[in-house]
Amino acid sequence: MDLNLAVLIDGDNIPSAYVKEMMEEIAKYGNPTIKRIYGDWTKPHLSKWKTILLENAITPIQQYGYTTGKNATDSAMIIDAMDILYSEKVDGFCIVSSDSDFTRLATRLREAGMKVYGIGEKKTPNPFIVACDKFIYIEILKNQSEENETEPIENKSDNKNVVDKITPSVVKLISSSISDLADDDGWAFLGDVGGLIQKKQPNFDSRNYGFAKLTPLIKSIKNFEIDQRESPKGRFKLIYVKIKEKQLAKAKKVK
Repeated sequence: MDLNLAVLIDGDNIPSAYVKEMMEEIAKYGNPTIKRIYGDWTKPHLSKWKTILLENAITPIQQYGYTTGKNATDSAMIIDAMDILYSEKVDGFCIVSSDSDFTRLATRLREAGMKVYGIGEKKTPNPFIVACDKFIYIEILKNQSEENETEPIENKSDNKNVVDKITPSVVKLISSSISDLADDDGWAFLGDVGGLIQKKQPNFDSRNYGFAKLTPLIKSIKNFEIDQRESPKGRFKLIYVKIKEKQLAKAKKVK
């Protein structure tokens, strides 16, 4: 069942160029029943948003900056978020901002049992990122948009749009998650592995490394092996992943 989501956008803190891609991304996680953007619409720097808001049915909320140096937009978003929370009309929130001021809000919403998705730029401070259930970088959506306008490209580690390299810490994160879930033979269901990785590191996204899904990302790393099995009903394949014996032996020696 789709979650009903409240999408709250910090207009002062997010570029307008990829709103269409952003809304398509949000639709993967639920139904955006409330869509609001906050800012002082008398300011010229927000003029680019006006046409985009109509095209995406996003409601602009006017918030004057009453005091120099104070962010009235943040306060308005936080107040509205709490009003929406208590209205019990949604199952989760999507907070679109790169501002760490929303860290406590994300934490409070999760304490109330809400799913919280964050979207922001790579400059977003880590406390806000880890306060969300999942955090998506706008730069990834930008890369996808640019790729869709050209010929399709295979997911490869040397893809020019790859933002991050697959570092030892990424391999360790995947390995530890597999180990945590593995059966007696060392195999773990990939869906569960992906869910655990997300809990450990909310901003983990295979697209950060140039892969559309987790499966091809793991296949590209020599430390792991993949096994496709028939589902009980035979309608689709179940994918399991295991740490290769040599790599497992090395890891035990390091310990």
